[in-house]
Amino acid sequence: MGYATCSTGGNYGGGYTSTATILVLFILLVIVLTTFCL
Repeated sequence: MGYATCSTGGNYGGGYTSTATILVLFILLVIVLTTFCL
C-alpha cells in the first residue's frame, strides 16, 4: 500500500515524495534498531 501511495504522490510531488519516503524508511529503521536494543 505504501508503495502505491508513494508512486501516486511521485507523479504529483516529484523529488519531495522520494525525500519523504527516505525519511520515513529512516525513522522505521531507527524504531527497529531501538526495539532490538531494548
